Amino acid sequence: MFQFSGFNMIFPEASRTFKASYKCFSMSMLPGDDRQDLDNGGKIIMPPSALDTLTRFNVEYPMLFKLINVEKDRQSHAGVLEFVADEGNCYLPFWMMANLLLEEGDIINIESVSLPVAKFSKFRPTSVAFLDITNPKAVLENALRNFACLTAGDVIAIKYNKKIYELCVLETKPGNAVSIIECDMNVEFEAPVGYKEGPGHSKDVLDEEQKGNVMEEVVETFKGSGVRLDGKKKRESQLDSPVIRKVLPRGVPDYDYKFGVLNFDRSAKPISDRVPEDNSEAAAPVEDSFQGQGFSMTKPH
Repeated sequence: MFQFSGFNMIFPEASRTFKASYKCFSMSMLPGDDRQDLDNGGKIIMPPSALDTLTRFNVEYPMLFKLINVEKDRQSHAGVLEFVADEGNCYLPFWMMANLLLEEGDIINIESVSLPVAKFSKFRPTSVAFLDITNPKAVLENALRNFACLTAGDVIAIKYNKKIYELCVLETKPGNAVSIIECDMNVEFEAPVGYKEGPGHSKDVLDEEQKGNVMEEVVETFKGSGVRLDGKKKRESQLDSPVIRKVLPRGVPDYDYKFGVLNFDRSAKPISDRVPEDNSEAAAPVEDSFQGQGFSMTKPH
């Protein structure tokens, strides 16, 4: 009398929560070829049976999971990379096992979850060596492509220039765990652990240091004495006087610089400002500027 063949098409089955327990191992224990890139991210490897169950449960994509260590009361979140693990086992990045206080072969509970899309996150490097990176935001953005989600309180590990850098996730918005797949997320950094800011880095003290760092340097353009080619004596205004210029120590920027303004050195007087010669100077005795015998390069006829 009643036809129910299309019931599931009109009213699709609601998604169910996936829950399972596995023995967990680090990525280095995964059978097969050595894949060192597996630790550089926030995704796990699960058995094929998990994929079959997730498909039947109609779990929404992207597949995100909550990882729970019941014994230590620790939890985190991760995405899934592949479904190729041995049945009953799952493989986690080493840094994730350290966050969850897990040892090789410990039992971990995994549940499917739905997380909000990330809008903001704040990180604190665990070492001052992170400051050596020229563009840390670009490096972090590239590394987070291997992550599916972030959890506040986790210490993630990223690889750059053959070095491993650890960063603590201080804050995530709009929740304590967020999805970072196809998101527009603002990133901030706190000072690294162990970083000590000098006492002179406040703005007021910095201004005082600016003034103190300006040094006067005496520039000796020429050494010794000189004479005029015409034999006349030099005027007082033309006597050699030291040229003094202000010099900033190397590494200290010119804080008085204004964008769009070029500053030129005007220490030398222009020719138009020089005092014309007077008659008294013209009457001065002529000195022998040059002595000796001269020769002509052409033979006399």
